[in-house]
Amino acid sequence: MPLRRTPALVTALVTAAAGLLPTMASAQATAGTSYYVDCRGGDDSAAGTSAGTAWRTLAKASAHLLSPGDRLLLKRGSSCTGVLAPKGAGAPGAPIRLDAYGRGAKPRLEGEGARATVHLTNTEHWEIRNLDLSNTGAPTTTDRRAGLLVQLTDYGVAEHFVVDGVDVHDVNGADFKDPDPSGGILFSVLGSAKPTRFDGIRVEDSTVDHVDRTGIGTSSTWGRRPEHPEGPGTSWEAITGLEIRRNKVHDVGGDGIVVQTAKQAVVEHNYVDGFNMRSAGYNAGVWAWNADDVLYQYNEVTGGHGTRDSMAFDFDGGNNRNVYRYNYSHDNEGGFLLVCNGPGMKTDANRFHDNVSINDRNTESPYAVISVVCGASTDTRVYRNTIATNHPDTALVSSNGPTGVTFQDNVFVGAEGAGSPMKDTVSTFKNNLYWRTSQPRDPSAINANPLLRSTDPKTPDDLRLQANSPAIGAGSAPADGTEVDYFGNPIPVPPNVGADQGAVGR
Repeated sequence: MPLRRTPALVTALVTAAAGLLPTMASAQATAGTSYYVDCRGGDDSAAGTSAGTAWRTLAKASAHLLSPGDRLLLKRGSSCTGVLAPKGAGAPGAPIRLDAYGRGAKPRLEGEGARATVHLTNTEHWEIRNLDLSNTGAPTTTDRRAGLLVQLTDYGVAEHFVVDGVDVHDVNGADFKDPDPSGGILFSVLGSAKPTRFDGIRVEDSTVDHVDRTGIGTSSTWGRRPEHPEGPGTSWEAITGLEIRRNKVHDVGGDGIVVQTAKQAVVEHNYVDGFNMRSAGYNAGVWAWNADDVLYQYNEVTGGHGTRDSMAFDFDGGNNRNVYRYNYSHDNEGGFLLVCNGPGMKTDANRFHDNVSINDRNTESPYAVISVVCGASTDTRVYRNTIATNHPDTALVSSNGPTGVTFQDNVFVGAEGAGSPMKDTVSTFKNNLYWRTSQPRDPSAINANPLLRSTDPKTPDDLRLQANSPAIGAGSAPADGTEVDYFGNPIPVPPNVGADQGAVGR
């Protein structure tokens, strides 16, 4: 994953360093009792309040009612089987902490085909750290399974959840997506009697590997609003305070990271490699559904499998004012970006800028590296991106008829030799640079070699412009408040075309 020296990256690194501290201020506010579990050497008849009197089983730990400020600690280097479903809720300033103690590897918990290995229900104010979770049962097409599942049913508003340093792997659940999916790290809202949502979820520095079907995700049965009039429930209870940062997701059956029924979420510095590996449905790498004002930045997505969807990023049904910037997509069979509004839904004012794509493709009509399909969106703007592919059998942009997308100041580079076509006759194109591809209806097109650093790009640095590139100073996109480009360069006036805004003569 490329590292770019930007203010946001510096902030992320400082945050990561702070996360290495043994405790957090919120956890220090109220002192509770610490309970210990040693699945190899513990004793369920012991007090459980010290390492020397640790409990032995997850069942014993699950039966105890925890109070605000308590800690439930599992011994490092130990392995446990069964389900950890602890009881109790924390309070503001006094969360319950589930963590590890001692030295060695993270404690391993194997759910053996249960609904979830760690399963929290109708609770709040929890911080979960430093666990290794798996959940492998008999092959199934009917059983939902997860590594870590936090589930609310007719609860109201549940506050403050932290998942930090949790590794989930080998979960073979059925291919269920909504509203209660299988997956790695999941936050799910169910029920229909009482409006319910999460407020404050942070998932960071965790890994998900070889799970079905969603890597990291949220879902809800409270999704109805004018933008989604056929949505579930009777109102839109959007998750707030959702942050998904610095996670690694590998080999997931369906979606990599999906945000559903949320507003003002932040998804940044994540790495997704291998998604839609075993699902019969439609999936994407990092995307949202029925969510507003979501910011995606500094994510890298690769290894999407399949030729329907399987694109890295997606403006889908009920997405409004979502922004993708500073993201890197490469080698996805389903492409770079999908614009796909759902029937009867509103998808409006989304922005996709300062991103790069290398060797993405989608060879199934009407898809392409960028696909404009399904229902029409409104005011979707795709600008200052650089897209290069070495696949002559894929279109760079395609549309099956919907309108509402404007492409401006992008660099499009097709395959060397045969080139790669453009198959969109309805979107608006302004001031893009085209090389080894057909020109769509673009009255201010730049038809020229962009003079990238490499004629066969393999990394983002290969997409940087040479000093005599015709893209330099040729931009036209209006100012949007963005100060730096993908590489951390200040954006000049006038800007360059494409993702590299570096200065002449560097």
